[in-house]
Amino acid sequence: MPRSVNTAALFLFAVVFNVSAPSIAQQDDLAALDALLSDIRTLRADVEQLIVESDGGVLEESDIRMQLKKPNGFYWETLTPFPELVVTNGELLWNYQPDLEQVVIENWDSDRSELAAQLLSGQTDNLGEEYSTALAPEVTANISEFILTPRAPDSVYSQIKITFVSDELDMIHLRNKNGEQTVWRFSAVERNTAIADSEFVFEPPSGIEIIENTHVN
Repeated sequence: MPRSVNTAALFLFAVVFNVSAPSIAQQDDLAALDALLSDIRTLRADVEQLIVESDGGVLEESDIRMQLKKPNGFYWETLTPFPELVVTNGELLWNYQPDLEQVVIENWDSDRSELAAQLLSGQTDNLGEEYSTALAPEVTANISEFILTPRAPDSVYSQIKITFVSDELDMIHLRNKNGEQTVWRFSAVERNTAIADSEFVFEPPSGIEIIENTHVN
């Protein structure tokens, strides 16, 4: 993958749910999570990304603007501290790095996406085989937290938490076995509003270097 389709996940998708607490309690936890994820069609959100080292030090804080349109559209623009854009229409992946004045173009392969990307785009078919999923005890009436624990001992993750507040996704917390943590906090969420397909196609500015790593299947 290009440089910044980076460590924790290529896709960060905000997710919503219209499931009340009683109906969640009546379902299997995995089925409940799947129901929440499958409800989304499009989404816009601001994302605050925090990467924490194993010793507790903050490695990076980033402000990000994202857009999602199922099944294939994803737009992930890092605004600060280092501007960068990752966008895909499900066929091609563009990684634009203004500081390098270049864009890298690759074929997109959803199988290469990280767990969070697969989950939030609705790819949950094999989730039960790979992770145990539990709905944590309710802290308050409007907070639901799903905890995913890998079944495979060689997984890079030790735990994933997905937290919802009321009707909106609030946070995704990835904890790696090496101690590094990635936290995404979502705000200004707009769910299931119209987003044009053209938002997920990148037109390179004139004068930048274009690196094509595409191939014909």
